[in-house]
Amino acid sequence: MNLPSFWVYVLFSLNDHQFYIGTTNNLTRRISQHERGETWSTHHRQPLMLLYCEGHQSMIDARRREKYFKTTKGRAMLKYIVRDSLDPAPLWLNK
Repeated sequence: MNLPSFWVYVLFSLNDHQFYIGTTNNLTRRISQHERGETWSTHHRQPLMLLYCEGHQSMIDARRREKYFKTTKGRAMLKYIVRDSLDPAPLWLNK
């Protein structure tokens, strides 16, 4: 069995209660970059929490999944997937 080469990940901002969805080939390095504030799109949204990740064998599949999660339907599915991850349920789940 091959381990995934590419990752789709979802960060949750505890500051503004928004998702950040991204793709990487090195999940550990990328999360560290976010935590250190080295990523322009999330440096002002600290603290962040890794809420969800999934592995893919191809970059094309990972990018396709990332794009899906950024759609209205994909965000709804994502909220359904992680509905029990944050307790108590924050207000953003009800939007």
